[in-house]
Parts: sequence; structure tokens; C-alpha cells
Amino acid sequence: MKLKLKIWRQKNNSTKGKIANYDIDNISPDMSFLEMMDILNEQLLEKGEDPVAFDHDCREGICGMCSMFINGKAHGPDKLVTTCQLHMRKFKDGDTITIEPFRANSFPVVKDLVVDRSAFDRVQQAGGFISVNTSGNTQDANAIPINKQDADNAFDAATCIGCGACVASCKNASAMLFVSAKVSQFSLLPQGKVEATERVLNMVKQMDEEGFGNCTNTGSCEVECPKGISLENIARMNREYLKAKAIK
Repeated sequence: MKLKLKIWRQKNNSTKGKIANYDIDNISPDMSFLEMMDILNEQLLEKGEDPVAFDHDCREGICGMCSMFINGKAHGPDKLVTTCQLHMRKFKDGDTITIEPFRANSFPVVKDLVVDRSAFDRVQQAGGFISVNTSGNTQDANAIPINKQDADNAFDAATCIGCGACVASCKNASAMLFVSAKVSQFSLLPQGKVEATERVLNMVKQMDEEGFGNCTNTGSCEVECPKGISLENIARMNREYLKAKAIK
């Protein structure tokens, strides 16, 4: 395939960025999107030009680093996949593909398509932990009875990889889906009950301090989430938050 790429180039957070145009040829439909980007960068390097900076690590849909806004969609036109799992067969010969970074004040651009998502780390650090007795009298986790529906819901919430697609897709740049997933995976399990009150209060407070917007139930976060995290988690977090406020 022959493609025209329109890619956001920005040297750093303090400089003004712009769209740069690139033509690329001989792209196989079986290539992943990141392999196509690798080929583009090889060509740029051969010309002595600066390659396009973009995040990637596992390339298996696990780490969430490969976050790109492709033709107006977080992670591109496919559903329930990350950018590294997107294949070029989703595009046609002669297509124009616009590639931008995730845009949110809380995700400042580092360079080109790379953004700083450390705000997510700080939200998790504010409450994403549990207290476990490791004194030698620890209870076997498998011996604790847990309702299967609760266990399944906790597991589903835990599949969130923190890529930030929910923030990039939301008109308010809200992080509610991400934060609610992290709250839910603990609030549904006995091990998470000890810090339940402090956890939701601290994580929501940190989310607000990081400058994320509020949720207005548009639902775009769930639609664009590569792991299909449900809006039910936001409702659960709201209930946990109201209960915690009542206690406090």
C-alpha cells in the first residue's frame, strides 16, 4: 500500500508543534501500525532527519504505552485493541492517516507522539494498595470465599492497562474510567476493604489535583477503551465515594 501520513511533530513541551506530511510506500496489510512507523523512521534516519518519537514497549497489548490518536480515534479505527495490535489491513491503499498524541492538559507532550502520563502513576500511588499481614500468620487467599460475580468484576476492572485512551477520548479529559477501575478492583475483594474509605477519597482527590476533567456520562471512554472497561465502574466508584464521605 501507498499511504500519506500527517503526523504531529513537536520538539518538546515548550515549543510549538505542527503537522508534518510524509509519503510511504510498500506497506503490507499484514504489518502492525507500529511496524509501519518503524519503516517510516528508518527512511527518515537514512535521509538524516529526526525520527518520529512514539512510545512502545511490549507490543502485545499489555503495557498501554503505544498510545496514539489515529484518524480521530484513540488507538485507531479497530475496537478493543491497542495501537500495537492495530494492523494496516484496517486501511486502504492511498489513504491519508492523521496521527496525533493523546491531548489533555494532564498529559503534556514530551516529544512528537509521546506524552507524560505520570499523572496516572500519582493517582495510583495515592491509594492503589492493600495492607496484607505478612507476619507469618498470613491467611491463604484461596481460603477466603468470594462471590464469583464480585471476583469476575474485580478481574475485569484489573484489566485496565492505564493507556489513557479514556482521557484522550473524553471531551472533558476525564480520568474517571481509569480511576474507577483501580478503585473497583480492590473494593470488590475482601483484601481491599481495609483501605476502602481512604483509597477512594485519596485517589479522587489526586485525580482532581492532576487537572483531569469531570465525567458527564458521554460514554466515549468505554467505547474507545482497548480493554472494554465498563462504565459500571464509575457508578461503583461514585457509590464508594459517597459512602466514604459519609463516614468521614
